[in-house]
Amino acid sequence: MQDAMFSGLFGALTTEHRMNFIANNLANVNTHGYKRQTLSFKDTMASYAHDEIREPLMNVRSQPLFPEPKNMARPRIAVSEIDFGQGSMEFTGNALDLCIGGENAFFRVETPDGEYLTRNGHFVLSSDGTVVTTDGYPLQGEGGPVVIPPQSGDIVIGGDGQVSVDGAVINRISLISVDNLQNLEKRGYNLYKPRENVDVAEGDAYQAGARVEQGFIEKANVEVVSEMVNMIEVNRQFEAYQKVMQTSDSLDRTANEKVGKRIG
Repeated sequence: MQDAMFSGLFGALTTEHRMNFIANNLANVNTHGYKRQTLSFKDTMASYAHDEIREPLMNVRSQPLFPEPKNMARPRIAVSEIDFGQGSMEFTGNALDLCIGGENAFFRVETPDGEYLTRNGHFVLSSDGTVVTTDGYPLQGEGGPVVIPPQSGDIVIGGDGQVSVDGAVINRISLISVDNLQNLEKRGYNLYKPRENVDVAEGDAYQAGARVEQGFIEKANVEVVSEMVNMIEVNRQFEAYQKVMQTSDSLDRTANEKVGKRIG
C-alpha cells in the first residue's frame, strides 16, 4: 500500500474528530454557560533509519551510499482545549438567573457523585426551597446549600454573592476559581471537574474580581457563523483526503495488474 493511502487515512480520521467537536459546539449554541471546545493538529514525521545517517563523503564526486532522507508528514491530534472565554449576557429578569462576570469563576453544585463546577446560572427552586439546577443539583453557598425560606418575598442577590430575602442575608453563593482552567474537563450536563490524577488548587473568585449579576444569564460562547465556516472547511478537507485514498487505490490496482501481466 502506498504511503499516500496512510496519509489520507490519518487525515480523514483527524478531520472526523474535528467535525465531532464542531457539531457538539453547534448543538449547544443555546445551552446556558456552555464553553466551546477546540481541536488543534500537528504533523508528525515518519522517518526511516537511513534518514538519520549523515555519511561522510571523501570528495564532491563521491557517490552516496544511502538513499536521500525521505520524511513523510502525517497529521495527528495535538491538543484539545476548552475555550473559557466569556459568553454574552442575556437579560431575563428572573431572580434566580445568575450570570458570572469573569472567565475564571464557577458555581459549585452538589450531585450524587460529588461536587462539580458549572457556569450555567439558570437555577430554580425545589419543593423544599433549595436553589437547584434544572437537573436538581443544589447550588452551594459558604453556609451550605442555598435554601430560600418558605413564604418569602423579594430575593436579592448582590454582586458579591450575598443572598438576601426580605432584607435579611441568608447565605453567600460560592464562586470558585482554579489555578489552571485547562486542568478541568467536561463531565456532561454542563459540569466540570478536575482531570484524573491532576491536583487543582481552588480559590475565591470574588477576590480575583469575579461578580454575580442577578437577572441575567450567560449565553454559550459559540459563534454560529464561525463554526459553520469551520464545518464547510472540514467537509472540503475530508473530500480531499477521500480523493487521495481513491487515487492511491487506483494506482495500486494498476500496478498490480501490470505486474501480474508481466509475470503471466
